[in-house]
Amino acid sequence: MKVFDAANIRNVALVGHSGAGKTQLTAALLYDAGATPRLGKVDDGTTVTDYDEEAIARKHTLSSSLAWFEFNKHKVNLVDTPGMGNFLSDARAALRVVEAALVVVDGVSGVQVATEQMWESADALNLPRLLVVNRLDRERSSFARTIESLREGLSRSVVAVQWPIGEEGDFSAIVDLVAMTAWTFAEDGSGTATKSPIPDAVEADVAAARAVLIEAVAETDEALMERFFESGTLTRDELTSGLTSAVRAIQLFPVFCASALKNIGGPLLAEAITAYVPSPADRPFPGVAPDGTPTTRAADTSAPLVAWVWKTIADQFAGRISLFRVISGVLKSDTTVQNVTRHAPERVGHLVALEGKTQAQVPEVHAGDLGAVAKLKDTHSGDVLGDPHAGFTIQPLSFPEPVLSYAILPKTRGDEDKISTSIHRLQDEDPSIGYTRDEQTHDLLLSGQGQLHIEVTVAKLRRRFGVEVELKPPHVPYRETIALPTEAHGRHKKQTGGHGQFGDCKIRVTPLSRGSGVEFEDDIFGGSIPRQYVPAVEKGIRDACTRGFLAGYPMVDLKVTVFDGSYHDVDSNELSFKMAGRLAFRDAMARAKPTLLEPVMTVEIFAPSDFAGDLMGDLNGRRGHIAGMDARGTNTVIRAQVPMAEMLTYEQTLTSTTGGRGGYHMEFSHYADVPTHLHAKIIAASQAARQGVPHDDEG
Repeated sequence: MKVFDAANIRNVALVGHSGAGKTQLTAALLYDAGATPRLGKVDDGTTVTDYDEEAIARKHTLSSSLAWFEFNKHKVNLVDTPGMGNFLSDARAALRVVEAALVVVDGVSGVQVATEQMWESADALNLPRLLVVNRLDRERSSFARTIESLREGLSRSVVAVQWPIGEEGDFSAIVDLVAMTAWTFAEDGSGTATKSPIPDAVEADVAAARAVLIEAVAETDEALMERFFESGTLTRDELTSGLTSAVRAIQLFPVFCASALKNIGGPLLAEAITAYVPSPADRPFPGVAPDGTPTTRAADTSAPLVAWVWKTIADQFAGRISLFRVISGVLKSDTTVQNVTRHAPERVGHLVALEGKTQAQVPEVHAGDLGAVAKLKDTHSGDVLGDPHAGFTIQPLSFPEPVLSYAILPKTRGDEDKISTSIHRLQDEDPSIGYTRDEQTHDLLLSGQGQLHIEVTVAKLRRRFGVEVELKPPHVPYRETIALPTEAHGRHKKQTGGHGQFGDCKIRVTPLSRGSGVEFEDDIFGGSIPRQYVPAVEKGIRDACTRGFLAGYPMVDLKVTVFDGSYHDVDSNELSFKMAGRLAFRDAMARAKPTLLEPVMTVEIFAPSDFAGDLMGDLNGRRGHIAGMDARGTNTVIRAQVPMAEMLTYEQTLTSTTGGRGGYHMEFSHYADVPTHLHAKIIAASQAARQGVPHDDEG
């Protein structure tokens, strides 16, 4: 396989809302460039990047996937990312290793919830962006309306650089507004394009759109603005160079036309990627210097090796496959490098270039390029490989905390260890999965970003590792806290013959603001409790906090101060003071007015405007607080904050209400007090669960 210099590499992540056609567009780009022998289709499961059985079955991308093609002596690395809310953390990780985002938007729906979220993520990383209005062959699609949606929902710096010829089913050609040429695409889906005259029917629209483009480019550069004022226009060369500079400087966001399913627009888009997207040589990679200050590293093959593992794939046959980007230097096959993050040597076997699941061995990967390697022993996502003296490291990847838990039961007795091993392998691939044992109920809890996330994880357990599990109703992670400050006394005294047990402490408990956790303070003076026993008091109190008071949920947002006590020279020991701490805590709870807290989710719902009234009424019935509404063409985005307990069945309700035309995303916002009238129901459900008694839903 040919080695490419950093200046001839383009790294691009396709991002956007689920259903916008990212995977189909990836398939079209690969086919048009000759990287695949036929045009893969999402509907029949033949695309390169949706190769996982679960993704094929659901017809949705569930995990980022890597592919590449060669075009005009450039190597273009594409990262196809998921657009469903439960899996966006994987898409955000992909943005860390590319120079630009290709934001794919549905020509009917326009800007949707995940479009905005991924746009904000690209903003935070200061990434250039190209936009593609896809699926323009669909009924009710509109390029002009979608442009307005983009300008209103994303940025006023969005500007069209192409214009479609034909609408809906008649969409078959594209006008390049820079070159002012029209291209008609073959009806057989081959991607073949021929030059054609610009039809009279679109001349007015094309002229108006080009005028907007010229003015937008001129405004990004003083010299171009002067030329524009002098002549009233810009030459093609001035427009091309000005647009390139503006895109790379994140001043403008060009918009392209496509129908990935009919393979319209692919070659023009590939040309635009190589022309407008900066190369790794143009954008030094951001990282951290040894003193903790932000710095960058150029894509220099002569510099010390720095490679960053940004994703791990749990393969049932190849084991752990690590996807990496070489920041600087050259990574070679069959060498030993240092895992700088874990301070351990790592043997690197055969390096490969990934085309979905297909692996092509390569002898080395140069700075700026993306690659993969199997069976690294101690390396995980986020680790840095290379020269420990390079003086450069990478900010670690961040993943959201799980927001929903299900108890899982093995269908086959004795499979518990197999479950644990398999889930830990999946956690390598998806760190947003949680897996714990409930200390009160002894249930094995599988946690994720939502019901779909957990269902997909269970399906992967079955398909990849042959592990069958059953899901029990969702576990809402309630918390407990206190409303009033108080003081309390705990004394543990036991005489059993010989040495007894004696511990005595006095504590003060104080409420803290939400999100503060549990704080402990040692305020002992005069030796009333010897120093060596204070940690035991703290351990007893923290153990009691873990077990809760009202319903067995962990206590949070309180401060405990131990300020007095007494001890016995012979009978006092750590266990006695641990027990005293527990007793003091229980005593405090009797007067501190303990209360329940529930997780509240920030929810964004996207649905046709006709259903907005019904959806808002339903949210109000779920104790939700509507935060706002936005119109997006014929659709409405509703933003609200709703208790998690009320959202456990929302997916079914939304599908039923909108006939499957709505979508939603939710993420954890904060903990809030549970209304008093619900306390008894939650406490009863918790007690029943701990006793193994079936009970109605907790919420």
